[in-house]
Amino acid sequence: MTKLTIVANIKANPEKIELVKAELLKLIDITRAEEGCINYDLHQDNENPAHFMFYENWESRELWQAHMGAPHLAAYMAATEGAVDEFTLNEMTIIG
Repeated sequence: MTKLTIVANIKANPEKIELVKAELLKLIDITRAEEGCINYDLHQDNENPAHFMFYENWESRELWQAHMGAPHLAAYMAATEGAVDEFTLNEMTIIG
């Protein structure tokens, strides 16, 4: 199995920063308990508080995909509908 690294960038609408932050924080403990999760770390930009970034490592892409279909992720999406300005996700593999 090849470990998968995920870098997810979330940019909240300026008036929705606290809502998005609160909803992202709810994901941490439940996701860290999921099968295959090695780490799931949330960061907030020091210069732009609307910019959040998850740095994640998973045992495999299949286990990460199971996470992506989890009910708590669907709840996050519903709670933040219209509050996120931009979302990018990169699937990455360590090479060194």
